[in-house]
Amino acid sequence: MTLFMNFRERSVAGGVKDPTFLEGTAQTAGGGLKVISDGAVIRRTLRRDVLFATHGFNVSMLEGVCSLGRLEEALNLPESCQFIGILWPGDFWIPVINYPFEGETATDCGRRLARYCDRNLRSSSSISFITHSLGARLALQAAQVLQTRVRSICLTAAAVNSDCLTTQYAGAFANSSIVSVLASHKDLVLKLAFPIGDPIADLLHSDHAPFRPALGYGGPSSAVGATVPPWQIPDTAGYNHGDYLPPSNRAAAFPDADAKWNRSTGFMRRSFLGQPQTWPD
Repeated sequence: MTLFMNFRERSVAGGVKDPTFLEGTAQTAGGGLKVISDGAVIRRTLRRDVLFATHGFNVSMLEGVCSLGRLEEALNLPESCQFIGILWPGDFWIPVINYPFEGETATDCGRRLARYCDRNLRSSSSISFITHSLGARLALQAAQVLQTRVRSICLTAAAVNSDCLTTQYAGAFANSSIVSVLASHKDLVLKLAFPIGDPIADLLHSDHAPFRPALGYGGPSSAVGATVPPWQIPDTAGYNHGDYLPPSNRAAAFPDADAKWNRSTGFMRRSFLGQPQTWPD
């Protein structure tokens, strides 16, 4: 059973609310999620290494439950760890057109997550993040304002500017012991859609320089500070935007030994556990 931190007012679209906690699996996502109290969350995170994992843009609540629940299974973490999947409203009834507005949504959730951790997770051993796509902005905002130091952040297919770790999220970078990035030049969403959507988003919240490539496309410009290479997936591997996480469709095969996400989830696991990376080459 996976523990989820839910920022959603509704299962599709809707606004942001202060977090509540749910528990369930990909199979129970259709209506079998159980509400978990803050007290239970505090007990489950006591003296444990907490790993928050967040999906990206255009993912409904049920899709997020399915993909992140499968991610926890794929990561196969030690018992000393507590995985928490983050569900946030980065979707809309009409897909894609809302992208320029969702950066602020992710930022809002990041602030609320940090406040919750500062208030209720002080007894955990550490806090870390794994992100996909626009979920990077949520985690980086949380790391930027958290009162405790972040153990590690793993940013995959990150839909944020390539220079974000030294510009708008320099504070998050400074507050994190290890930062890992996984990027692909074959990511068509970040190659084609990000350069269009991000400048529009800049008109709404001008907190970074426009017209930069995405971090999840080419990685950071250099291995500054706490960034840990390697981060560029070989072009021959053909990783597109949806190849990093287990599938969000409950009908899709899982586990699947031939799926591309096996390698990316292995990268995530090693990043969180502080192990040397064996991929990408």
